[in-house]
Amino acid sequence: MPRTDKLDSLLMREISSILQTEISDPKLGFATVSEVRVAPDLSTAKVYVSFLGKNYAKRDGLEVLRRSKGYIKTLLAKRLSMRKIPDLTFVVDDSIDKAAKIEEIINKNRG
Repeated sequence: MPRTDKLDSLLMREISSILQTEISDPKLGFATVSEVRVAPDLSTAKVYVSFLGKNYAKRDGLEVLRRSKGYIKTLLAKRLSMRKIPDLTFVVDDSIDKAAKIEEIINKNRG
């Protein structure tokens, strides 16, 4: 398993835990980390997050994550034994919404 794959899963687990236990902003809502992709040079990481709710919930939740990025990195540095924590970029993962739309279209065409 490549080093970045291990780091992807480690960061995913730790960021998920931080979102559940450390970030108390109600605008975050119900956010789930669906994937983390660390760059090969380990300098950056894209954090894919899905939100339960409407588009405004996604927008507000993403804004909370962007504002909290420094705090999240500080917590990661305390939890992980890494020389440098990658710079985090939060991205809305809308694959669940896309799958639901496809399913809806399929069901509509069946009946």
